[in-house]
Amino acid sequence: MRFDPDYVSHVLIDNFEDAKRLFLSPLIAIHYAHLVMLREQGIISGSDAHALREALDAISLADIHAAHYDSACEDLFYYLERLLVNACGDDVAGRLRAARSRNDIDMTMYRMRQREFILALVGAVLELREALLDLASRHRETVFAAHTHTQPAQPTTIAHYLLGVIEQLERDVTRLCAAFACTNRSPLGSCAITGTGFEIDRQVTSDLLGFDGPTGNTYGSIATVDYLLEAVAAASVMLAGLGRVIQDLLLWCTAEFGYLRLADSLVQGSSIMPQKRNPVVLEHARGIGSKALGQGAAITTSVHNTPFGDIVDTEDDLQPLVASMFRDSLRTVALLAAAMRGAEFDVERLLARAAEGGTTLTELADHLVREHQIPFTTAYAIAARFLALRREQPETAPGQTLARASGDMLGTSLKYSDEEIAQVMSPRHFIEVRRTAGGPAPAETARAIAASRELLDRDRAWLTGRREAITAADRRRQARSQAI
Repeated sequence: MRFDPDYVSHVLIDNFEDAKRLFLSPLIAIHYAHLVMLREQGIISGSDAHALREALDAISLADIHAAHYDSACEDLFYYLERLLVNACGDDVAGRLRAARSRNDIDMTMYRMRQREFILALVGAVLELREALLDLASRHRETVFAAHTHTQPAQPTTIAHYLLGVIEQLERDVTRLCAAFACTNRSPLGSCAITGTGFEIDRQVTSDLLGFDGPTGNTYGSIATVDYLLEAVAAASVMLAGLGRVIQDLLLWCTAEFGYLRLADSLVQGSSIMPQKRNPVVLEHARGIGSKALGQGAAITTSVHNTPFGDIVDTEDDLQPLVASMFRDSLRTVALLAAAMRGAEFDVERLLARAAEGGTTLTELADHLVREHQIPFTTAYAIAARFLALRREQPETAPGQTLARASGDMLGTSLKYSDEEIAQVMSPRHFIEVRRTAGGPAPAETARAIAASRELLDRDRAWLTGRREAITAADRRRQARSQAI
């Protein structure tokens, strides 16, 4: 068949190049696994299987990668089939077509590549978690003013902030692992959509390709893309969360805040302004992450309202976008990890601003409730009145100001020395008494850091186990194919 030149130039050439880049290795692996299964099931003879195996062995991946689309074959599948025909003849090569279709081959290739994307992203997130945990461990005592609604709110520690980010990333890994479990099922054997009348063994090919098992319904094995959307959604949730963190970090790098300084190797200067020290690594992370998030939305848009069946919308044209989305997701995470490894916080500046704007007034109100058994609403009003009076008459001693504020609200004045008020309203005291599980007290953040390190070790063991399982499947496939 000769295809229209416009179809060739606008579709087939691009698809051929994309397939070589993304799916050549999975396709070859599928050929070997299917060949082993056909022979072990007695569907093809030993001599034909041996000839096919030798033909597969003779294929040069380097030559294929260097090849240009020549219109003689529709796609990479037919290009490889032509190589097999040239090596062992049409009669023998054609026997590898039994009990399979490009449909189930494609869906299997997509899942094989998708699981690699997921594992790579999990690995990058684990590296980021380690960098953040190391930073949190160094800053359990580093006090700063947390913001709500972009305004100073209450004192906390850098460790407490970072642990919130770390826990978010822990949940991201949970979501990615769930997506991996859904992805790592083999559609091979579903054929076009209804399976086959041959006595195939789908468990064999599943095992030889490193899957956890075959998919179920053969129709759904070809038609569904929920496994893909689940992985995209998990990555998108992660990107949205990290984008918010990156925005904070960029704000902290401004001269106006001056909280954070990145390593010299991760900033850039100006061609005209000698003083500039631009935190470009974070800007790139934000921009690339936003691009990846947009690609994720495009993936969902591309597949929604398409027929529940075999359709190109979910195949050749979509897969490069999926690859790009996960590549950019990984780049975002890796850039942020690099930035955090060399990050330095201005501890003194953070502490100096921690009590500005009345950030410790909540503890003053809490203290009055604990010590004088008054309702919190009343204590809140006293604290608010105290702040207002301090702003109106800053020269008045704090003890006198609190006496007046409490007298206004209670009818009787509460007696505190200036030193006692300073202690109650100290940012460090504020943090130390907040020993709530998950709170900022250094003893609690130490416990949380230890727990997060244990979870990091478990997640690393999971990742190592998944990668080793795929590698072991590669070895089994090679050994059993070479035995033919």
